[in-house]
Amino acid sequence: MREYLTLAEIDQAAQAVRNRIDFQPRVGLVLGSGLGGLAEKISNAVAVPYESIPYWPQSTVPGHVGRLVAGSLFGVPVLVQQGRAHFYEGYSMAEVTLPVRVMKRLGIDILILTNAAGAIHPAFEPGDVMLITDHISLVGMTGFNPLRGPNLDELGPRFPDMSQVYDRALAELARRGAAEEHIVLREGVYCGLSGPSFETPADLRFLRTIGADAVGMSTVPEAIVARHANMRVLGLSGISNKANLDGNTLTTHEEVLAAGKVIVPKLERIIERVLRGL
Repeated sequence: MREYLTLAEIDQAAQAVRNRIDFQPRVGLVLGSGLGGLAEKISNAVAVPYESIPYWPQSTVPGHVGRLVAGSLFGVPVLVQQGRAHFYEGYSMAEVTLPVRVMKRLGIDILILTNAAGAIHPAFEPGDVMLITDHISLVGMTGFNPLRGPNLDELGPRFPDMSQVYDRALAELARRGAAEEHIVLREGVYCGLSGPSFETPADLRFLRTIGADAVGMSTVPEAIVARHANMRVLGLSGISNKANLDGNTLTTHEEVLAAGKVIVPKLERIIERVLRGL
C-alpha cells in the first residue's frame, strides 16, 4: 500500500493511459457497484485494463469490472472507470483517488460520479436515483481525508474550499434531463463511510439525525480530490436498498447488484441528457 503518490507517479499512470487513446476525453465517469453496464453504450471503445496502468488499484469487488473504457458516449468524448477501488479493500486514500487525479492530468475537467447507496430518507425506495447535493465525509473527519499528506501544489491548494463540491450547473442539467425523461429524481446528502460492513440500525439512526439521506462506501474521497483540482463534479446515487433502521431486515451485496439492473437504464437516460446538454 502506498500512503502517498507523487506527481511524477500520477503522470506516469496518466501517460500509460494516454499511450492507449488517440483523442482528448472531455468528461470522466466513475461507475459504481452494479452500474458498469453504462460503459457498453460507448462507441469506438478502447479498453485499458487496470493492471496495465502503473500504481492503479485493482478492483476486487463483484460488480466492478476493472478497466477504463475510452470512446464516445452520446457524442461526447469520455473516459469511463468501469469499477472502482475502495478504502475497505486495503488501499490508501491516495490509491483510491489516483484515477481522478489521472483524469485531471489527462485534461478532463468534468467528473460524473455514480454509486450504489442505501436509502436513509424514508421516502426513498430501491430503484430510485438520487442527485447528490452535498456530502458528509465521516471517514475524512476521522483522519482519512484523501488530501492528507504532502500537498500537490500543481493540482490544487493546501486548504481547498468545499462549500460547493457538486456543480450547480451540472445538477440543473441532471434535473432537467430527469424531468424530460419522466424519471423521479430524488435529491439529498450522501454520507460516505469506510465499509465493508453494512451499517447497524443505530448507525443509520445517527446518520439520519445528522442530515444524511443516503449512505455508501465510496464517492466522497473522489469528490474531494476532484474539487481540490478544480474539476466540476456531478454525483448520482442509485438507491439499492432501504435503510435497516429497525434491525428487522438483512442487507446484502447481491441485493445491491440486483437493484443496479433497475437503476442503470434511469442513470443512462439522465447522463445522456447531461452529456447532450454540455
